[in-house]
Amino acid sequence: MGNDERLQQQGTEPAQTPAAASSAIEHLDVIIVGAGISGVSAAHHIKEGCPGRSFALLEGRERMGGTWDLFRYPGIRSDSDMHTLGFQFRPWRDAKAIADGPSIRKYVKATANESGLTDHLRLNHKVVAANFDEASSRWHVTVDNAGTLRELTCNVLFMCGGYYSYKGGYTPEFKGRDSYTGQVIHPQQWPEDLDYSGKKVLVIGSGATAMTLVPAMTDKAAKVTMLQRSPTYVVSRSDEDPIANFLRKILPEKLAYRLTRWKNIQMQRYIFNRTKTHPAKVKAKLIDLVREQLGDDYDVEKHFTPSYNPWDQRLCLVPNADLFTAIKSGKAEVVTEHIEGFVAEGVRLKNGEVLSADIIVTATGLNLEVLGGASFSVNNVPVNFSETFSYKGMMYSDVPNLVQTFGYINASWTLRADLTSEYVVRLLNHMSEHDKAVCTPVVAAADVGMSAKPWITDFPAGYMMRSMHLFPKQGDRQPWLNTQNFAEDRKTIRNSPLEDGSLIFTSAEEALSNTAAARASLHSDAA
Repeated sequence: MGNDERLQQQGTEPAQTPAAASSAIEHLDVIIVGAGISGVSAAHHIKEGCPGRSFALLEGRERMGGTWDLFRYPGIRSDSDMHTLGFQFRPWRDAKAIADGPSIRKYVKATANESGLTDHLRLNHKVVAANFDEASSRWHVTVDNAGTLRELTCNVLFMCGGYYSYKGGYTPEFKGRDSYTGQVIHPQQWPEDLDYSGKKVLVIGSGATAMTLVPAMTDKAAKVTMLQRSPTYVVSRSDEDPIANFLRKILPEKLAYRLTRWKNIQMQRYIFNRTKTHPAKVKAKLIDLVREQLGDDYDVEKHFTPSYNPWDQRLCLVPNADLFTAIKSGKAEVVTEHIEGFVAEGVRLKNGEVLSADIIVTATGLNLEVLGGASFSVNNVPVNFSETFSYKGMMYSDVPNLVQTFGYINASWTLRADLTSEYVVRLLNHMSEHDKAVCTPVVAAADVGMSAKPWITDFPAGYMMRSMHLFPKQGDRQPWLNTQNFAEDRKTIRNSPLEDGSLIFTSAEEALSNTAAARASLHSDAA
């Protein structure tokens, strides 16, 4: 959308402010939204790399930690090793590389404290709307602070709130749902006081959440059943990294962490590439490893052999073979069958069998949303992100001074989060050195008409496929690719020139002049 169309819809009124907002509007150089892993990475990098820049770290909830504070179901843990899910600038010090949720939450909070970020943290500050005013080169950000709307302004808005809705997870419509007499729970809204001791628990799903819940609940439940429509690839490994723990004993902490991080990145990269170049061999190996755990008498073909190739969807990690141990003990079982519907005592399957349960857990996925569900506009004209192109997987075409962190689906999230934070530091310092106030990704004439692809490709997971139409497109060439490739992104983000012909920089005076010229042209045409 061009300036004339935006201005025509905008008129000559200034950016709107909420009725309950304070008359004194605070201005910051950068507003970071989200105080989980991504937000703490962003705040640390800006504090260290852009001294003198003012910034605030806004968190919509009453506690920081993001994912690792929101999810409180039994056994909650990472399925990525903490030497890559951890920050590049602060070593992970625990012996366990596959960490539980409380340990990760503690790590995120400790990092914020050690980095001196708590003075910049503002809890219960949920961003509900943001409008970029080109005349002033500022974002006007509407924040809900415990029920009171207020406005902040900033030059650069850095969105670090992840990609799924905190309002609630995804649960399909099950026929006969109201007839079930037991309790139905989604892991995203786990009751703190839930007592499942001695009860039969049915977990619907086959992703990472289900794989975590099933073995974790066998300590108290009478029986835990994982009901899946189709199998998922499952890999067992120790929750400790012996090489990392050895290196930490003989080397300085930061060097040991850096070497372990490098080792694990290369291993992730190798395994992922093997799944793409030799999928049949990798598949056979993964299935053989499961058979070694469960024995030849177990129906591995039915319950642990997916129809798709490895890494077409995420592989599920089970630390210390806990899922397999639970199955062999008889306290857990896997059932692979389609659901006919709910009945009073549990779930009826397509084959007619009824699985009775006192508690049903719908580990059926997430609801995705763009940029935390806030509404965005430029000159009061709403932005439809699905009509934009993703610039380097971090910015949006024709949307000024807006950056988003979106991590990897095939590697640890934080690898991309730290890279994005580095890029924002480069961007801010470049704009300061060259007296530029606005940077806007613009599809160059040579790129107009390029093929448009979904923002995430080659990953047909249900939670992604349900929502990809809401997200920006990617093109068929740089800088309009969202590669999901750490090695390639590292080169592009760290070394490629900022002024590449697609990212357009303007000074505050130029932005004001352009706005005035567009208005004059609009009024002239109207006359």
